[in-house]
Amino acid sequence: MESGRNLLLFKYGGNAMTDPDLQIEILRNICLLKKKGHSLVIVHGGGPFIKITLGEAGIESEFIDGQRKTTPRAMKYVEMALKGRVNGSLVSILNGMGYKAVGLSGKDGQMVLAEKRMHQRKENGKSISVDLGQVGDVVEVDPGLIYLLLDNDYLPVITCIASDSSGTDYNINADLFAGHIAGNLSAEQYVVLTDVDGLMLDKNDPGSLIREIKLSELQELKDNGVIQGGMIPKVDSCRIALEKGAVSARIINGTVPGQIAEIFEGGDPGTVIRK
Repeated sequence: MESGRNLLLFKYGGNAMTDPDLQIEILRNICLLKKKGHSLVIVHGGGPFIKITLGEAGIESEFIDGQRKTTPRAMKYVEMALKGRVNGSLVSILNGMGYKAVGLSGKDGQMVLAEKRMHQRKENGKSISVDLGQVGDVVEVDPGLIYLLLDNDYLPVITCIASDSSGTDYNINADLFAGHIAGNLSAEQYVVLTDVDGLMLDKNDPGSLIREIKLSELQELKDNGVIQGGMIPKVDSCRIALEKGAVSARIINGTVPGQIAEIFEGGDPGTVIRK
């Protein structure tokens, strides 16, 4: 397969996963693009399902600056939630629609090499390192297995777990994980599904939607507090994707499935980010 040719990568996660009817509608809209000749890859997280699974196991979630600390015991249940609960469900739905979906994590075929993340935080004006347990960062992506599946008409569905060189497993932020894969696949378009209409100058004013922005302009919006909270890793994932080889990145509202088709039918939903 020629790198990037007609290849679309969708990052799917968050609250758009918790409504079964909405989930089916989103997946149906994504897969319509496969019928139109695009190669598709879906990358997903599953925060709400991790929370449920840890709760059922009696493990209390600890968050440090918005990041879930992952103990070795918790890691087992994180993997259970992402691979068993979420990935398995998505694959079943897609196969039921007539597609040949294959469920994967970054561990499969050594697709993604990870390393332990040490979180940096400021305390009393000093930067200190905080151990988040088995939370990792992406070091390297080998897209060979993904291309092999795409070449044989399979639809890869990948979740955000990967191992380091010694075989230790890590939970990786799904947005950043997806950005690395999109970049290494030189995706024609990297599409992040979220629960708002895109990047806004004022998050409380839908009319302030930024239709298009250059990569070089993002840092100023971060510094000014325009990009904040859960939007930070989504924008960072777009930056990673573009810097590593994706052609364009777009943030759209995944709770409005029609926006997916709109992108490829002459519409201009959400926020597009270009180099």
